[in-house]
Formats: sequence, structure tokens, C-alpha cells
Amino acid sequence: MDNYKQMNDLSKDAVNRVAVGEEAAGQRVDNYLLKILKGVPKSHVYRILRSGEVRVNRLRVGPDARLAAGDVLRIPPIRAAAAARKPAVPTGAPVTIPPILYEDDALIALDKPSGLAVHGGSGISYGVIERMRQARPEAKFLELVHRLDRDTSGVLLIAKRRPALTGLHAQLREGTIDKRYFVLVRGKWRDAKRAIELALETYVTGDGERRVRVDSEGRAARTILRRVRTWPDSEPPMALLEAELETGRTHQIRVHLTHLGFPLAGDDKYGDFPWNRMLAKQGLKRMFLHAHRIRFAHPIDGREIVVESPLPPDLTRLLARLDAAKEQPDG
Repeated sequence: MDNYKQMNDLSKDAVNRVAVGEEAAGQRVDNYLLKILKGVPKSHVYRILRSGEVRVNRLRVGPDARLAAGDVLRIPPIRAAAAARKPAVPTGAPVTIPPILYEDDALIALDKPSGLAVHGGSGISYGVIERMRQARPEAKFLELVHRLDRDTSGVLLIAKRRPALTGLHAQLREGTIDKRYFVLVRGKWRDAKRAIELALETYVTGDGERRVRVDSEGRAARTILRRVRTWPDSEPPMALLEAELETGRTHQIRVHLTHLGFPLAGDDKYGDFPWNRMLAKQGLKRMFLHAHRIRFAHPIDGREIVVESPLPPDLTRLLARLDAAKEQPDG
């Protein structure tokens, strides 16, 4: 059983030092803090990380730093929100979970729809992982292996056992998990294959929103892009690409492509907003970013696992419209 120290066991008036146990090995420090600091706003957790008040073995760390068993985590005095927290899933509400693409005794691969957050927080009362725990109250362990943005659809992995979680996290750190996404971009894309290596930096806007930009002083990030289909004569020109992540930085695909002048369809943070409005009139109400395939070594027995998610109907319809327009004769 996990032995996470909860907020009510921590001093709210003095600095706390928490020894990280085996159950948290490999976990990101921000996720660990969000788990133990119940009732503390997510924005405040990221604020104390940015300010350097949180330290691991006396060193400042970023939100994506990974913890190891035996690390000593310094947490400043924090008072939990006085208001009562909402239940993870509204009482009496039917619990619906995304379709299951693959499952065994160690892990689950879900087909996450666009518009559903992977976990609660930032004004969202519950997400995929809370739904799964509510739907399976007998499960002793269910944890997200990785994240997808709320607007992104496709394959999402959940670990059912601690060894599966730590094993998959090790593969993520080593870059041996092959993750592929379909993206629709604006512009005349010509390369059959192109590698993008541009360092990325996370920053906070004036209104407190986290954003990412290309910065040579940031963390290394590499994306491989392959041409799937193009519509060079449409207005504007568009291309369907497959993006392979060799690193897993926040908003990596979106920022890399926008920086090169190929914004993603429907991207409301980094995209082409007039184009997005035009696409919305054509029925695209979301970002065209779909995690269609993941390949990894099973964390328990080592066999290769490949899980694929079909392109959702709304994205398929958009491509069909582009094809139909392309086939129409001029005049």
C-alpha cells in the first residue's frame, strides 16, 4: 500500500522534509506534490516550484524533475484551501470511462476522447484517472503513466501495478517508448521526413498561464515528422503529418510546428486564430492532434506491445471534405 504523506500529516506553519519512498520512485515532482498537498490549488504548487521553495536533496528542481527512492523533498509551509473539496466524481452520477484498447494485469490502454482531461485540477472536478478509480473501486492501484492535453485524443496508458508504472517511466526517460501522433497543419509541407531539434522553455504569462517557446537555453527537444497526405492547392494549403516524439516536452509538437510556420489546426494557444475560426465553421471544434499509436516493451515480461487508436470521426470527416474539394474539377 502507498505510504504517501498527506497534507494533514504535514506542518502548515514550518518547513517540511519528506523522504521519498519506493512507491514514488520515477514520479515527477509536480505530480508527487499535487498528490500529497490535498486542497492546495494547483497554481500554488507550481508557484512554489518556480520560486525555488521546493528542493530535492537541497537543490532547486523544475516541475518535471523525477524523484528517486531516498530523495529528501523540502516543502515550504502551505495552508490547504479552507473550502471543502468537491468529490472526485459527483455522487450518483453515472461513471463513464473511455473505450479500452488493451488491458492485462499490469496496464490499461484507453482511447481518450478530445475534451476530457486526464486528471482533475485547474477548475476540472474530475478526469480520466478519477473516472477509472470510481468505476473500479476494487482496484488497489491505478496511476497515469503519461499525460495527454485535454484537447488531444488517442492512446493513454494507465498502470495497474507499481512495477508497471516505474518500468514504463524508465522507458519514457530513456526514450525507448515510440509515440506517434497525427497532426493537420497549415502550409505547403514538402519534406517526406524531417527532424526538428529546437530547445524549449516553459514560462508563465502575465495572467499566470503556463506557455512554451523555443529558446536555445531551454531543454533539448526533438520531433520527427513524416508526410502522410497534402492538399497544396486548398485555401489555405494543408498537410497531414505523423509526428514522432523523441522527447516528451510540454506542447512540444505544437510549438515546434508553429515556430516553423506550420500551425496546428484548432490550436487555441499557438495556432492561426483566423484559420481556426474558419475550420470551426466547417465543423472542427477541437485541435487536430491525435495520439494514434504507441509501441513499448511490456514493463513486466518485456514483450513488444503496440496499441493503435483510429482517427476519430470528426477528424476523419474533415479529411474527407478536403479530399472531396481536391477532386472537384475547376470551373
